Amino acid sequence: MSSSDAYTVKPFDPEIRGPEDVKALPEERLPELAEAIRDTLINALSKTGGHLGPNLGVVELTIALHRVFTTPNDRFIFDVSHQGYVHKMLTGRWNQIHTIRQFEGLNGFLLRSESPHDCYGAGHAGTAVSAALGMAVGRDLRNKDEDKHIIAVAGDAAFTCGPTFEALNNIAAHTKRFILVLNDNEWSIDKNVGAIAKYFNRLATTDTYAHLHDKAASFLEKIAGKGVRRLARKVEEGAKNLLLHNVIFEEFGVRYYGPIDGHDIPTLVNTLEFLKRQTEPVVLHIITEKGRGYEPALQNPGKFHGLGKYAVDTGETPSANLPTFSQTYATALAKFAKEDPKITAITAAMPGGTGLAHFQKEVPDRYFDVGIAEEHAALFACGQAVEGFKPFLTIYSTFMQRAYDMIIHDMAIQRLPVRLCMDRAGLSGDDGPTHHGLFDIGYLRHIPNLIHMQPKDEEEFVDMLWTIAHVDDRPSAIRYPRGVGTGATPKDSPVKLPIGEAEVVSEGDDVVLLGLGSMFEIAQQAHEQLTNDGISVALINPRWIKPLDHETIQKFARKAKVLITLEDHVLHNGFGCAVIELLHDLGVHTPVERIGWPDEFVEHGSIANLREKHGLTVENVLAKARKHLAQQSPSTLSPALS
Repeated sequence: MSSSDAYTVKPFDPEIRGPEDVKALPEERLPELAEAIRDTLINALSKTGGHLGPNLGVVELTIALHRVFTTPNDRFIFDVSHQGYVHKMLTGRWNQIHTIRQFEGLNGFLLRSESPHDCYGAGHAGTAVSAALGMAVGRDLRNKDEDKHIIAVAGDAAFTCGPTFEALNNIAAHTKRFILVLNDNEWSIDKNVGAIAKYFNRLATTDTYAHLHDKAASFLEKIAGKGVRRLARKVEEGAKNLLLHNVIFEEFGVRYYGPIDGHDIPTLVNTLEFLKRQTEPVVLHIITEKGRGYEPALQNPGKFHGLGKYAVDTGETPSANLPTFSQTYATALAKFAKEDPKITAITAAMPGGTGLAHFQKEVPDRYFDVGIAEEHAALFACGQAVEGFKPFLTIYSTFMQRAYDMIIHDMAIQRLPVRLCMDRAGLSGDDGPTHHGLFDIGYLRHIPNLIHMQPKDEEEFVDMLWTIAHVDDRPSAIRYPRGVGTGATPKDSPVKLPIGEAEVVSEGDDVVLLGLGSMFEIAQQAHEQLTNDGISVALINPRWIKPLDHETIQKFARKAKVLITLEDHVLHNGFGCAVIELLHDLGVHTPVERIGWPDEFVEHGSIANLREKHGLTVENVLAKARKHLAQQSPSTLSPALS
């Protein structure tokens, strides 16, 4: 982000340098603080992008938490933690919020290394309750931290996620002091789905509920004042049916309180003060509005969950000149599905991010959103495959990790033809290490009975999708990057690609460049420069990660002075490693240089900045090629290389 793009942060007066300043602020000024936080977020994120809607929804809650509890002694564990921007602002990072998700700026999620107030970093859903329970048990085991409070904050979408229920099953058995705040806004990223979501959203029309709800409200009125009854309109019209018959939380041994207005600071503070004195696990159910205080975000919660730059006055985002890979995927798959009634599309709460909202519109009866439940999604796809359907399981690379056991145990062993479509494979830029898709080659390439591929552009991408639509005897996987590609237009009639056959773009004897997927463009640029310097260069688009094209790779490697692999993946156990293993097994001793991401969790920032920092550049390809050429034939080098 250039300095001209930066939003000048307007400090609140008095300056909020930490939680102690929040505690010291007169109560009557807290609404003013909330307004200042929203103003700062709306304007700063218009320049950086980020998770605007979720943070606008938790402003009052976060203020109340810091009024009642004291971090870092007390622990706040935010599920996913994408709604932690307000927490960052109130813990000494207000003046840095304009750097959120920018290279060397604040991370877009909580990060333990960023601040002692961030006790737990996360980027995936369903983490908060289990981690918080572990912290509560650790506190109890020490027997000297009686004043330490553990507060988990989870959205209603977390309750479509298996680990949350697994943790609920254990809370009452393991601790007597635990606070869970259920932040209920009816959204995860897109609208929540499934029976649990319907359970939370069912109209409370029974006499039983009305009686219990009134009883709970009367009790809370005593500790929080009459304002507790002034709930948001949607609560009055459609209160959550948590008290109907057997309350789900109380069945787990966790005392339920609520629902209360999550934007009423005095009520939140008084209720939390009461709950911190309880000696039994409790859940506080609050009702909030995702995007509160910013009309464009209220009107389009899905879009404003997480987005790039936007115009503050309208909420409009710059339109891309080219379709993204996600959009290309959804368009192609919908077209295929209209021709093939066996094709289905499955996602885990990401119809917008994966592009499948388009498929849902075009082929609604074969579109399935299972909620934040990747393991279930994988097994669900397996069941469809058993019945002869062609499921395309569409999940970000970083989230597909959660279904790893199912990929081995259920898909590969049984040779079920589930198609794993891994969006955001490679660097995910501003979202940082929890969202980079840098590990899927490593966790898939050793699995028997599975094929794996990556396209160099959109045209080849659609051909690959068409290819796996016709692979019916084993699971297959395709990885593709976030954002737009080269602009290559898919053919009207895609073609099936021969499995395991690379594309030889140009032949050469001195240097072999294997540019996988999104790194092919860099290989192409390096090829051009080396060729201009009089070097004989073979340029290959590998296409296939598994199976590798043994014949082509060894043919060119045997006569070359160096072979260079390029991949948007960690080097350890990546594509380059697969090439090294192949050549070793074939007895080919040509040196192999690998370009990819290092053995560390890559930070957040623009892809250009991070590639430059970590050497995924044309210049690095040229340097590696020149090093080997100079060592092996210095007398034949052109002046440009000597």
